[in-house]
Amino acid sequence: MDHTAHDHSAHPAHAAHGHGTPGASWNMAVKATLHCLTGCAVGEVLGMVIGTALMWGNVPTMALAIALAFLFGYSFTLYAVLRAGLDLRAAVKVALAADTVSIAVMELVDNAIIALTPGAMDAHLSEGLFWYALLGGFAVAFVITTPVNKWMIGRGKGHAVVHALH
Repeated sequence: MDHTAHDHSAHPAHAAHGHGTPGASWNMAVKATLHCLTGCAVGEVLGMVIGTALMWGNVPTMALAIALAFLFGYSFTLYAVLRAGLDLRAAVKVALAADTVSIAVMELVDNAIIALTPGAMDAHLSEGLFWYALLGGFAVAFVITTPVNKWMIGRGKGHAVVHALH
């Protein structure tokens, strides 16, 4: 089959493969990463607050924060694709496909920075060190996750799946 004659623009799933299309733009990658960062931030902060309020240790608090980061990250996408008209089963599949790698990279980087920042794991919510480590972790995670999202979008993966619905 001659792939040079194949019209990728005729297929929505192929529209974001990066063949000179805006589907692989840095702007789209930044927006996808900000979307991911928002869900991660809401989930992580909520998890830290709950874990601290319940006087849990670092490991269960961090596990809750990561779980909530995934939950909120997926739910933001789920809400958007449900509004676009997908049924719940299809919307869940899209949210999982769109966000799993992005959230995983974001959480890995962010939590590694928090864990590696001296004193941050033992800092309380009322201490600046806790917030500096968390916000610094989010900033570094954003910088690292944006090219990952650009690469995925350019191959029709990640948030390209969501954008194909619009």
